[in-house]
Amino acid sequence: METEVAGWTIEEQSLAQAVFDCAKARDVESLIGDLRSRSLSLGSPEEVWQFHDDLSIRRHEIEGRFDFRLSGLLFVFASFVKDGLVSLEELEGLSADKLAKIGAMSRM
Repeated sequence: METEVAGWTIEEQSLAQAVFDCAKARDVESLIGDLRSRSLSLGSPEEVWQFHDDLSIRRHEIEGRFDFRLSGLLFVFASFVKDGLVSLEELEGLSADKLAKIGAMSRM
């Protein structure tokens, strides 16, 4: 018996969570790479404090962006596709309707 929550089957929810987690890991990996290279060029206290401020801003962006809620997930996935964190192929397994919406929104 297939159960749906907010229009998402159990299988779709499982796939969505896995893709979501992968996108978050990719974003954090990218951040770590940027921080590593940027930290090598720090040369003054002002640059250190700016580095800290930029990292704090990025932390809040990541915490806000990576909030798994089915109600807004199509928009979130569209932004992930647009930003290159996820491909539409990774989302195969979602309904054709969901894939079409994500694809359309990611091209806006």
